[in-house]
Amino acid sequence: MSQPGLRERKKEKTRLALIDAALDLFLAQGYEATTVDQIAAAVEVSPRTFFRYFATKEDVALSLPVDGQEVMLRELAARPAEEPPFVALGHAMRAVVAELQNGDQTETRRFLKARELIESTPALFAGSVSRMMENERRLIAEIARREGCSPDDLLPHFVVSLFTSVARVGFESCHPRTVEDLPAFAERLEQILALAERSLRPGWDRV
Repeated sequence: MSQPGLRERKKEKTRLALIDAALDLFLAQGYEATTVDQIAAAVEVSPRTFFRYFATKEDVALSLPVDGQEVMLRELAARPAEEPPFVALGHAMRAVVAELQNGDQTETRRFLKARELIESTPALFAGSVSRMMENERRLIAEIARREGCSPDDLLPHFVVSLFTSVARVGFESCHPRTVEDLPAFAERLEQILALAERSLRPGWDRV
């Protein structure tokens, strides 16, 4: 995979600076009280530059979970065609968690700030749920493509609904609050995914 050029690296640096400034301002003074002008000023760019990267305040606040959803879809599409759909989804989720774990502490703290903000801001929580529902529709479409069936068929809906329920148990049973929590969170999610995969096999046992 080729390395991004200088222009792409500069754009990504500006994008991350806008995200960091927005998260800090949202947490310090409140989401509703923070303006796009303030975010842009904190990065020493114009509001016009902000809008080149994000359409709204909500978009910048939810950019990290959306990025994770894109990684999930990309990893799912890359899984071997013969892999069962639930197993493929599990490996895609593991790739998302691995990317988070393998990032530096700046990236990890950015992720944790975004989670804190979303959970404490009803408007952003609602926006996050809306984006997750849209992502589930995209996962359904990808599973349907892999299985050679229609997105309207029961199979892709069932598999994705089952997987998201399992993943939710993982997130709710081990909630990462600090950088130090991430290994335990990843281990707990792995345990739950392994249990789910084992329970879906004929003649499964609890050992």
